[in-house]
Amino acid sequence: MTHEEIIALIKREVKPALGCTEPIAVALAVAKAVEIISENCTCSGNWRLKADFRLDISVSGNILKNGMGVGIPGTGMVGLPVAAALGAVCGDSSRGLEVLSALNKDAVARAKELVARKKVKVSVADTEHLLYVKATVAVEGGAIASAEVDPHAYAVIEDDHDRIVETSYADKILMSSESGAAATERSTDEYDLNVQVIVDFARTAPFEDIKFILQDRTYNLALAKEGLRGDYGLQVGKTIRENQEEVFGDDFLSYAMGLTAAASDARMAGCTLPAMSNSGSGNQGITVSMPVIAYALKYEVDDESLARALILSNLVAIHIKHYLGKLSALCGCVVASTGSACGIVYLQGGGYDQICAAIKNMAGNITGMVCDGAKVGCAMKVASGVSCAVQSAVLALRGTCIPSTDGIIEDDVEKTIRNIGTIGSAGMKTTDHMILDIMLCK
Repeated sequence: MTHEEIIALIKREVKPALGCTEPIAVALAVAKAVEIISENCTCSGNWRLKADFRLDISVSGNILKNGMGVGIPGTGMVGLPVAAALGAVCGDSSRGLEVLSALNKDAVARAKELVARKKVKVSVADTEHLLYVKATVAVEGGAIASAEVDPHAYAVIEDDHDRIVETSYADKILMSSESGAAATERSTDEYDLNVQVIVDFARTAPFEDIKFILQDRTYNLALAKEGLRGDYGLQVGKTIRENQEEVFGDDFLSYAMGLTAAASDARMAGCTLPAMSNSGSGNQGITVSMPVIAYALKYEVDDESLARALILSNLVAIHIKHYLGKLSALCGCVVASTGSACGIVYLQGGGYDQICAAIKNMAGNITGMVCDGAKVGCAMKVASGVSCAVQSAVLALRGTCIPSTDGIIEDDVEKTIRNIGTIGSAGMKTTDHMILDIMLCK
């Protein structure tokens, strides 16, 4: 991949997201459908706060799994229905994964009212897409001055959280494009990224071209500080930092675990601050960056070195996700913490061989961690991932690497990465269905 292609890849996969990206994808699809209605009707004033919406949301099992128990920003509620309702009353699809950036108390109150009146229906779609949302919106009179009876529209998202592939108004298709899966399949032969290329790029790219990645620190450190200030979720990060003398100590490991978990605490509990995401996940964006940022803060690393480490950590995570897919039964923390292990190795002076060793150490450690949906408990998995990342980095820097005689590890780091992807995307399909069945039957 060329220098420009790698920069474009990072900017496509690393971007701000307000709220957990699965319910946010639902809100985005709803917002787009509402905007289509607005464009085709005569609407007066702030009609969206008054309209009697009827929302029919059809999602893939993985979207449902990750949307059932996670906090929705500013609402004190969890789940897809309130996210969908917020998309209707205040969503702005032009903002992408920050679709709910215009959130306010009036919008929250109206969204809660729509949910209470059972105006939002969520069902599981019959689809092969792991990431799929179809939001059908109808307006049942009142706020629209001139339109056919009950104007209705829909928008479909596939394969990426912000990729709208089809829209319709009044049963007429307005736009239809190839799905993300088709686009990915078409471009697979052009994919030419590997760990060696990633390391070389992180080391040699002009600082001016990559310093944008320092936004990781701006967004995710703000979330971490908010998580430490407030009483969010399970307060995992706060508990680690407040028990440093008796239990955890005041070393880098506990500092990194505390900051990273605190950011996840805040995000999973519905904090209204955005995260800088990676590969469509805010938690992955937090986990891939905060341990590296924590190291830079504790040891006063300069901005250029931090930027290069963050480029490395983000690209390693993106590279692994290329084989794994955006959603799977494998916890994204595994991928993200592998990236942060590489970033820590880099900041401690490690080279390509040590970075490969860190990846293999991670693959042989926590690859089996399952994803049982997005929720406040994710902060505990994040803390575990950070702990493993630091262990793996320290061992790699000492020249210790899990050998190819062990499990899924191979001498070739690229084959090891592909093994992780195969296990998560193909091998754990039954696990994914079983987890969702358990969650739905509780």
